[in-house]
Amino acid sequence: MFDLPDLLRLWEVATRGAHPFLSESFIKRQKYNIPNGYLPNTKTWVYTINSQVVGFISMYGSEVAGLFVDPDYHGLRVGTGLLDFVRPKYEELTLEVFATNQKARDFYSNYGFRQTDSRIHEDAGEILLCLTLDDTHAGPLYDGHGQET
Repeated sequence: MFDLPDLLRLWEVATRGAHPFLSESFIKRQKYNIPNGYLPNTKTWVYTINSQVVGFISMYGSEVAGLFVDPDYHGLRVGTGLLDFVRPKYEELTLEVFATNQKARDFYSNYGFRQTDSRIHEDAGEILLCLTLDDTHAGPLYDGHGQET
């Protein structure tokens, strides 16, 4: 089980680092929505190192509704471990990523996701790319440390 304040702290640090274009009002609304609408409607797993939550993934059906990793743990395969943990549980994985988040786009592309569509995120006014995992190009599964919540 995760501690909600720790999860929200992680979400905010990761979000501010990856999405500097998001307004303070947008972040404030999302910070309210996460515990009140988002988490109750998704299946969420956390990645811990030494009992500290350093990443989490939330699934809404087969959609990766959110994948967040503490920036101090980027490059340590936390995101890969979380995707590898959920991958066998679903026939297909889809997600949306902001077009301006090049680091995340590169990560998902290297994992094997391919763009299938795009749309405008109405609240943020930014382009979202719609991606689907192409298993013919996906990397090998990694033994992660996912913990179901």
